[in-house]
Parts: sequence; C-alpha cells; structure tokens
Amino acid sequence: MPTYDSNSVAETEAIAASLAEKLHGGECIALHGDLGAGKTQFTRGLVRALGGPWKSVSSPTFVLLNVYPGGRLTVYHLDAYRVAGPEDFEAIGFSELLEQKGVVIVEWAQRVIDLLPPNRIDVHIRPTAECSRQIEVSGANGG
Repeated sequence: MPTYDSNSVAETEAIAASLAEKLHGGECIALHGDLGAGKTQFTRGLVRALGGPWKSVSSPTFVLLNVYPGGRLTVYHLDAYRVAGPEDFEAIGFSELLEQKGVVIVEWAQRVIDLLPPNRIDVHIRPTAECSRQIEVSGANGG
C-alpha cells in the first residue's frame, strides 16, 4: 500500500490526481481522517483531475451529498460525519449511487463502514505537522 507525504494543499491534490488517473468508474473511495485532516481537499484534487467542477467542491457535512458532474467521471461526494446511522445513507439511495459507474467518495467512512463495498479504496490522511500530511492509499486500484 503506497504511503505519500504531503507538505501542502497542492501536494495533497496532486496525490489525489494520481489516484484519479487509475479510476475507471464504479469505485468507492473511503476517506479516513480527523477533522481538518484534508479529506475535502483530497476530494477537490480528485475532481479537478477528472475534469469536474473542482472550484465548487465543499464538504457535504450538512447536505450529506454533493454531486460533481461534467468530468471524465461523475463524482458523488458524501459525508457521514453527522449521520445518525446507515439508514441516513440508505434514505438518499447510497446503494444506487454505487451502481452509477461514477466515483463515490465517502468522508468519515468509518461511521458507515458496513455499507461500503469490500473492494473499496481506503485513503487514510494523518496530519504530521501543521501543513504536512501522511496519506496512505490501499485497496482496489489504490496501489
């Protein structure tokens, strides 16, 4: 499993872009990391690399789901931080999103881990200093 060191937002986005090159559609990416770790920034880099509307990427904490169409693949960006349980994800049609042949990205994935497919890509983002991160990518297509 590859581990990357990022010392800036641009480097975090570049790491996400390298993952985006490997995506074909139908992938689920589980993002793990504490508040402020860079999960949304990673998503922004991935959407940008796919040719989507990266400037509009924001954390879907309160809306639960943001959709970024228009790129090589549509990105479905979910946030499980405020979900009461898996039923909140099911209410928005999570299982149908997985069948859309886009890319499903889930922030705070550990809160809904039982809903995620076993062949997902896991991305762990750990701050190592104020502006530095260690990013570990594992799973299907992640390596």
